[in-house]
Amino acid sequence: MRKIVRIFDICLSLVCVLIMSLVAVGSHTMPDEIIRYESDGEKLNSIYSYSDDSIAESASTQAFPTTQETIRLLGVFPVKNAKVTNKHSGKVLVSGEVFGIKLYTDGVIVVGTQSVDIGDGEKVNPSQEAGIKTGDIIVSINNTRVNSSDEVTAILNDNNGKPYTIKLKRDGRYKTFSLAPAYSPREGSYKAGMWVRDSTAGIGTLTFYNPASGVFASLGHQINDIDTNELMPLLEGEAVSANVTRVQQGKNGATGALWCDFEEHTMGRLLDNTQYGLYGSYTEIGENAKEYTVASKQEVRKGKAKLVSTVEGKTPKEYDIEIIKISYNKSEEQKDIVFRVTDKELLSKTGGIVQGMSGSPIIQNNKLVGAVTHVIVNNPEKGYAIFAQTMYEKSNSIN
Repeated sequence: MRKIVRIFDICLSLVCVLIMSLVAVGSHTMPDEIIRYESDGEKLNSIYSYSDDSIAESASTQAFPTTQETIRLLGVFPVKNAKVTNKHSGKVLVSGEVFGIKLYTDGVIVVGTQSVDIGDGEKVNPSQEAGIKTGDIIVSINNTRVNSSDEVTAILNDNNGKPYTIKLKRDGRYKTFSLAPAYSPREGSYKAGMWVRDSTAGIGTLTFYNPASGVFASLGHQINDIDTNELMPLLEGEAVSANVTRVQQGKNGATGALWCDFEEHTMGRLLDNTQYGLYGSYTEIGENAKEYTVASKQEVRKGKAKLVSTVEGKTPKEYDIEIIKISYNKSEEQKDIVFRVTDKELLSKTGGIVQGMSGSPIIQNNKLVGAVTHVIVNNPEKGYAIFAQTMYEKSNSIN
């Protein structure tokens, strides 16, 4: 009898440890905020769910309140409280077309500083000494607004040694510095010792067009400066038609890429460069676009799905993938979904996910659930994606 009791105590202890562990994991991995569409269930996955009786009551009155609900393990053990906001789900036109990006910055980005030879083997770095850093965004010089590298060059070259007043933006805050240029006998002029950039170009994939807001969404991640890795502040830009001419296959440790020819046809105007993607206004909707309902985060499930992408010419195609991991960690929203390419045709063409496929829509259960953001470099057959709901909600807030 004692032996049976002892075995029972051990089993009970193991169960308690397992429950406590799952509660701890859920507290870390489950979302603090949930946007729930009216078609959703209350399950986050097979073991975590939340109770929300107020939703059923509010649906009939068309009132959509925000409530505090408890996420529970197996519907019993409380894990954490979450804010639940109830909204109508939306329909979008899913694209998958590749496009060219022409982006011009709001201000100019400092991409590097350089020492100036002032003679007798002595060098100084005026920009660095002034406190200016790589990644800073110059807004004005001597109270004159600047938006291009040519404007900066013209102002800095027209100098007799007097200090410049440099207003810049760093980490979202404006700062002002005084920069004293250094005279270079070899060049016969004063130099600020600074390199700047005002534009960039690239390719990406259109995710969807939101008819309700008139905004298209793409990429699923921000465009960063190639040298500083800082977000490019958007002043203006264009989305232009593009044609995939060849593919550089992805391999373990080496990221592949789509190679495209830009066309003169403008598809839309860029409005915002954000951590959730590149957004803009559409001039026309592609003939290959299809209407889908946007899924909420909690509707996404592990298992089979479809990837819509253009890896040849101008026509998007559907390819088979498998969603293998789902995360609600808000600090890594560009990696909400981990998936694996299973489609033999796509693997033979690209080796998996390559540069230029960012923004490719992911369809599951006839709903838009996500968009590709990054490739896993050491295994190009796998990639990351952002929840479609995040991009959809962002597209509703773009002016």
